[in-house]
Amino acid sequence: MLTTVFTKRFCELEAKLKAFRLVPNSGGRSGSHIATAEWKQWATSAESLILAVYGENDPHTTYFRDSVKNCAGYDYDIEALKGLFLSAKEDFDGGYVFNVDLRISGEVFGDFVTLARTALSEGRKDVAAVLACAALEDALKRFAKSNDLISDDKSMTEVVAALKSAGFVAGAQKSLLDAMPRIRNHAMHAEWGKLSEPDVSSVIGFVEQFLTSKFGGG
Repeated sequence: MLTTVFTKRFCELEAKLKAFRLVPNSGGRSGSHIATAEWKQWATSAESLILAVYGENDPHTTYFRDSVKNCAGYDYDIEALKGLFLSAKEDFDGGYVFNVDLRISGEVFGDFVTLARTALSEGRKDVAAVLACAALEDALKRFAKSNDLISDDKSMTEVVAALKSAGFVAGAQKSLLDAMPRIRNHAMHAEWGKLSEPDVSSVIGFVEQFLTSKFGGG
């Protein structure tokens, strides 16, 4: 799970933060500072972690980046970075960051959908079908698993049935989803003659809508 990896990395960077070596400022200046190489190495890793957990536009990411830009290594600069980092870690540890796995997965699936749409526009229907259907099946299984529905070793038809039964898909989305296993089976069994461009386009459109509504983007 991504959350386990992120937890471990937050702890590692917190330990490095506590081990910072402050040295007195030279030239008669009061206070202390940290060597540039030391704090910049840590800040780069910390920024990458916060970005991965919270996303590009979250305040945690924005404020930390701004603080890094304004940091000159003095003790008060480091305290600002420390406060922002620990705030991000505290919110993550407290469980206030929801669906990290889904958001990251949604970004990856979004890339697959983009590739599928490009392939379809270039007349490569079969390639587009495989990409779109693979993204859809994995997205459905990950979403089911995130909601404590068993999805491992289940067919797409079984996963769809479980999601519908639990009420996680409804309305127009539910009706559209009923047709997806058939299209998926044709694509994964190379039954190209049974697939039309409208079929593939419908899968791409469904995945885009599903990512937006269930994964917080795509």
